[in-house]
Amino acid sequence: MNHTGEMPFKCILCHAAFTRKTALTHHVMTHTVKKPFQCDLCDAAFSVKYSLKRHMMTHTGEKPFKCDLCDATFTAKRSLKSHIMTHTGEKPFECGLCEAAFSGKSNLKCHVMTHTGEKPFECDICDAAFSRKSALEYHVMTHTVEKPFKCGLCNAAFSRKIALKHHVIIHTEEKPFKCDQCDAAFKRKPALKYHVMIHTGEKPFKCDQCDAAFPLKSALKRHMMTHAGEKPFKCDLCDAAYRQKSVLDCHVMIHTGEKPFKCDLCNATFSQKSALKYHVMTHTGEKPFKCDMCDAAFSQKSALKYHVMTHTGEKPFKCDLCDAAFSKKSALKYHMITHTGEKPFHCDLCGATFSWKGHMKNHMMTHTGEKPFKCDLCDVAFSQKSTLKHHVMTHSGEKPFKCELCDTAFSIKHSLKRHMITHTGEKRFECGMCDAAFPRNSSLNYHVMTHTREKPFQV
Repeated sequence: MNHTGEMPFKCILCHAAFTRKTALTHHVMTHTVKKPFQCDLCDAAFSVKYSLKRHMMTHTGEKPFKCDLCDATFTAKRSLKSHIMTHTGEKPFECGLCEAAFSGKSNLKCHVMTHTGEKPFECDICDAAFSRKSALEYHVMTHTVEKPFKCGLCNAAFSRKIALKHHVIIHTEEKPFKCDQCDAAFKRKPALKYHVMIHTGEKPFKCDQCDAAFPLKSALKRHMMTHAGEKPFKCDLCDAAYRQKSVLDCHVMIHTGEKPFKCDLCNATFSQKSALKYHVMTHTGEKPFKCDMCDAAFSQKSALKYHVMTHTGEKPFKCDLCDAAFSKKSALKYHMITHTGEKPFHCDLCGATFSWKGHMKNHMMTHTGEKPFKCDLCDVAFSQKSTLKHHVMTHSGEKPFKCELCDTAFSIKHSLKRHMITHTGEKRFECGMCDAAFPRNSSLNYHVMTHTREKPFQV
């Protein structure tokens, strides 16, 4: 054995050098592709006898090299050596082109290829190329659809052993990766890594076309589709298309009616796990997203985002047909219906049509007589939550909507809006049969009856 670090045995075909002649002999076989040592249990063959010996352990399950610091075991001594560095934090292999350092020489070798762009492992079926042999092997499985790693708890199967390992955690609910700065815990190490960026504010992936930046490369990739207008994931049952496959999967459940996520506290079911998460907060009363400008708090981050716009006055969603602008994209969508007159929601019991699904849902209660929203201060009940909210103000006397032109105040925003017409004199509801115009739609409806001679209120 050479203790000086000298490597006198050099390969004449490449730059490799070794301390022992036998190691050089084995290395030369990698150039000749000669593999004299064959496995009796499978078709694998090796250029070095020791490699065959180590391979046989994959059949026997033997892992003789044990870690003294944890329960991990390995088939190869060098694997154990690299593993111990995860405990010590040692990273002796440093990159000469940047400040990166690694615990394993092979990891450094693969990293250097990110600088050189070298991808020596090419796919025989397509043009894909990879810096690692293992990456090529997993890629080839996408062509063969081979998924040899099967879950023993469900029907899931995977092309990679590590993917199966991560999947099994779903069944155990184990979250081994914990954040040092808060109570968050995750099933996968990359998820923890990205979460930490929330604390640091780090967003390394920047858009070339605007100022947007993201903590995840996948998030940047999705964002780029907003510039290209690309929506590659299309629904087979309708014309809907989406930028993300996960969003398409949730959309398909609208057609199938599938709602696999069930609430343990009530009978509610949901098509999305995130929707269930927010629903549970209605039971717990949890509102983790707090406004910095007032005392308001919300169960959803998106709700806080829209609320902040009430302070800033920001309305980024503008109508192309008029000057209207909105803080929510959904509000703009509903507004467009006022231009098209579209009423896609039909009542099966009476034929009434509605522009919005919520309006139809409220209408259905007129047939069923259902009034689920009850007042705690009296016996009155309502079919709509918003109506109950306004009713409660009759007990408290609260009138938060004040007119800026006079001292009048209202408990309902719509009443204030209607009141403002008395100041402006605006009459935007016009009769289609004559030149008459009215400040209210109800007044127009009564006027139209003078043309039709309809008398609905008869004794």
